[in-house]
Amino acid sequence: MRKITNCLVTTSLVLAGALVAGPLHAANLDAASQVDAVTVYPDGASVTRVITLDLPAGDNTLVAKDFPMGLDPSSLRVEGEAGGRLTIGAIDARPPRPVEPANLPEIDRRIEALRDQREDLQGIIASAEARRKFAEHFAEASPVGIGEKGEARPVSEWRAAFSAVGDEVATAATAIRDAARKQRDIDREIARLEADRAAKPPSKLEVRIELASAAATRATLRVTYAVRNARWMPLYDARLDTGAKDRKPAIELVRRAEITQSTGEDWSNVALAVSTVRVARGGSAPDLHSLIVQYPQPRPVAVAGKVLDSVQQRAALAPAPAADALREFRLGAGALIAEQEATADVGAFQATFKIPGRVSVSANEGAKSLRISTVTIAPDLAIRAVPAIDPTAFLEASFVQSDEAPLLPGQVSIYRDGIFVGRSRMATAAKDETVRLGFGADDKVKIERTVVKRNEGSAGLIVTTSKTDERAFKTTVRNGHDFPIKVAIQDQLPVSENDDIVVEMLSSSTPATTTNLRDKRGVLEWAFEAKAGEVRDINFAWRMRWPKDKGVVMVPAG
Repeated sequence: MRKITNCLVTTSLVLAGALVAGPLHAANLDAASQVDAVTVYPDGASVTRVITLDLPAGDNTLVAKDFPMGLDPSSLRVEGEAGGRLTIGAIDARPPRPVEPANLPEIDRRIEALRDQREDLQGIIASAEARRKFAEHFAEASPVGIGEKGEARPVSEWRAAFSAVGDEVATAATAIRDAARKQRDIDREIARLEADRAAKPPSKLEVRIELASAAATRATLRVTYAVRNARWMPLYDARLDTGAKDRKPAIELVRRAEITQSTGEDWSNVALAVSTVRVARGGSAPDLHSLIVQYPQPRPVAVAGKVLDSVQQRAALAPAPAADALREFRLGAGALIAEQEATADVGAFQATFKIPGRVSVSANEGAKSLRISTVTIAPDLAIRAVPAIDPTAFLEASFVQSDEAPLLPGQVSIYRDGIFVGRSRMATAAKDETVRLGFGADDKVKIERTVVKRNEGSAGLIVTTSKTDERAFKTTVRNGHDFPIKVAIQDQLPVSENDDIVVEMLSSSTPATTTNLRDKRGVLEWAFEAKAGEVRDINFAWRMRWPKDKGVVMVPAG
């Protein structure tokens, strides 16, 4: 086992250099540890255990046998406090030896006695089977209705013979059943004892720390290590108050951390924090290798007994989509009142949220959701619609993210005026970036998109040289509110990536407020403020032309 040395120093603890070997006759001190603090990352966790012990003078080896099997031995670090001068040498982790039961001779004697009992019962079964077989043979071979000289026997003697045979068969069958049931119980007891007899495989890891103290002292050690089978994911509650004549709109944005762990250890009554640092990505960016251009050499790929063509090969070799690991969690209104919030420690490269008080998270108990923070935001409200796909008017709230800690991607539970309207996704947003959240359909704003013109034909002076496709649409927006509201309508102009295919927006179109919206080619937006009860039309028309000997299709961009 490779030994790991400590690299942390406190004012009252002096640590030895790397890989300091302990003396040959150092005493082993068994000690118990307790989980005291945990920091959970999106892809792992850092756990700190505390060990308190009375340390005798001289060289000793502390042995703690209660660490989880899944810890990373290379991450072991130790620091602590002692009343006197203390030196820490090598640290290593190893699985403890399988432990044989202390009462092994007694278990062996018990198994031997049970096996003897089983053999005795098998003899009883064999004897009863022989008796039953003899009775059945006697009934078949003996003519009970005829006497020794051939005379007929009385009916009463027949019945007595039948009864005797039946009693003998029934007695034998009962003995066989009783013995077989006792054998079954014995087999179960033997299996249990043999399981107890076997040495138990280790379920915990043994951590050994070499210590040297000039004098007897009481020491407190803090051992920190990394584990992988833990994570946290951000969850959000977005509660929109749409406001009134005397009240402006407001969003209460609740940030939560959903924590799950299957590390093999329970985190009971610990100081808990969550951090945005991703510990499983490694420390450096990947290296690029030379990119070689050559003629392809197609080779069939066999998958489950089938030979695939080139298109199927790409599909077969493509990585499978990641499963959505998000789980739903929602607290009732009464529980929200008692929730505490974390304190944020935001640095230049990460943010850490410390949960107040002490928290317990058991292994494999499922997800636990904790509130991190709550902020009230003054949003801008607008109606956003994409009538080419769906004529529904959706209420959208946008705001500038002003928190130092970034908003991480996660699921959002959406509430509008106290009513749960659905779920959405929060995109990553650093400070000063704009966040947009949808809050469901607004039935008081009606949007209708109609096709005014669709004409496919040919173009040219004398000889037809090209084909054309001309289309015109009209979108009508009706604001049924008694107050003005911002509206944003989106549509799309086809985009050509070939010089032979020409697309133009016609002059009859209402000028768009924004083209290539959020860097999406051909996506247009018409933004305006609709007055109370106003009806407004948006005209949109385009023409596409391409060579007559070719065909075209319109497909969504990847």
